[in-house]
Amino acid sequence: MTPPPASESLSPDEFDEIDTILDDLRTRYDETPQWEFCEGFMAALICCRRVIAASEYLPVLLAIGPDGVQDEGSFADANQQMRFFELWTRRWNEVAQSLNAEVETLDDDAAYQPEVMDVRGAVAALPEDERAAMADEDLPSFGQVWALGFMFAVEAWPDEWAAPRDKEAVKWLNEALEAIVALTEDDVDPPTLSVFSDDGPPSMSLNRLNAFADGIWAVYDLRELWRNLGPRVETVRKEATPGRNDLCACGSGKKYKKCHGAN
Repeated sequence: MTPPPASESLSPDEFDEIDTILDDLRTRYDETPQWEFCEGFMAALICCRRVIAASEYLPVLLAIGPDGVQDEGSFADANQQMRFFELWTRRWNEVAQSLNAEVETLDDDAAYQPEVMDVRGAVAALPEDERAAMADEDLPSFGQVWALGFMFAVEAWPDEWAAPRDKEAVKWLNEALEAIVALTEDDVDPPTLSVFSDDGPPSMSLNRLNAFADGIWAVYDLRELWRNLGPRVETVRKEATPGRNDLCACGSGKKYKKCHGAN
């Protein structure tokens, strides 16, 4: 899908609207991912070496096939589908615009800011009885679901993420992907920081904050890498030609030079 020109950023209410649509999709296909996973998946698509059409990636992300084809997932109606794509496209444009911008720090207003949740912080802020009820829940670390969505897209199109021939480019690619893969792991260090507020309960370690920043810079590196290299060139493979003294493949029993190789 080639998005149209950049448009206004999504508001918090519009992100909530996307969540509501995904919740509804989940009633028909229970493996429909959360938005944070979709956000990572989208970032990988935007960075990808090849432009991948919606008709190709929707069955992978949402199990929704082309128009007229019944798949596991489905929108409730045409209006819901239209609204999802309107919001999706605006977010796509916003992310692409951020990744195209030249920024020196991630504090820059123009920098890419993934829409991610601080689930551990939200649970830590709950009343004690509610928090105790969730003590055995396996809560994702900050940025973990986003990174899983990104790597899901990478693994879905391995040919588009295959290492280039240039050694320096290979190093660039591997280091960037390793930074994102690191975010797919749990934050096992003691939490010392609150993600979205100065006075909130600690929910993330300093190492995780640094790893998250490294992951975002890695997205910029991947975007730049594939833009510099351009689309992957398909290798044209020529069928091997028999030697002139080999038997001709047509089954005539004659040597190739006196049969189909005569001309």
